[in-house]
Amino acid sequence: MRISNVYRPMIFGCQADERLPQVARRMTERNVGALAVLEGEQVTGVITERDLAEAMATCRDPVTVTAAAFASTELRTARLDEDTRDVARRMLEAGVRHMPVDEDGRLVGMVSMRDLLAVETWAS
Repeated sequence: MRISNVYRPMIFGCQADERLPQVARRMTERNVGALAVLEGEQVTGVITERDLAEAMATCRDPVTVTAAAFASTELRTARLDEDTRDVARRMLEAGVRHMPVDEDGRLVGMVSMRDLLAVETWAS
């Protein structure tokens, strides 16, 4: 199956200079586990629930910390035409649970391990 059949075609993001409580609130409101981190309209990273947990555990005052400080900036992306198993394998190798999806160099959505697990579960 192709990523185009399973990804979430909405981009939920936050600005790089937003404080972590705002980021957590946005994730909760949107019911997502990751947000694209933007500087203007440019995607510079991804911040996840795991990143927020690390910030809470390691920062003296996480309320003052920005999304950019804890975002993963080594962006790995999936293409719409990629096979879901190939993407799942790359996500496992990279140790990530969320991967931005791009089309012609433009961010078009996000795919999660949960999305990919659902494909495998229902395909069996």
